[in-house]
Amino acid sequence: MANELPNGNGAADAAPSMSALIQYTKDFSFENPKAPRALGQQQAQEGPQMSLQVNVSSSALGENDYETVLQLEGKAEMNGETLFAFDLSYGGVFRLLNVPQEHIHPVLVIDCARLLFPFARQIIAEAVQNGGFPPFYVPPIDFAALFQQRMQEFQGQPS
Repeated sequence: MANELPNGNGAADAAPSMSALIQYTKDFSFENPKAPRALGQQQAQEGPQMSLQVNVSSSALGENDYETVLQLEGKAEMNGETLFAFDLSYGGVFRLLNVPQEHIHPVLVIDCARLLFPFARQIIAEAVQNGGFPPFYVPPIDFAALFQQRMQEFQGQPS
């Protein structure tokens, strides 16, 4: 097998591996509630106020297969009115082999989310642009730091 490495005694140890089997848009919503009036507001001196929420979840699908879902929810507001809003759940199915049990969850919510992110980011940018606005590129996300923050919150420790 390609995942097996000899250990010097003629035996083989299986190396940990991760494979992306499929990725997909699970749910997506884009709202442009004030169109076409809001499209004229983008010429203002100040840019809109942007907000973004990020969530990553995972679940087991089988012995070695897992689903990771990256959820990005955001909106742009100007003068107290929503210009646009989006809510994207972008998922993937990953096969993890020979990964120690204590590392499975971090791999799913850090590494798998990192692989899904560029595709989710592009979907949002295109939807915002198709809504008549300049494309909104979600800023890079440090999924390892996000995971550590969530673990500290879960354990009740201060940041």
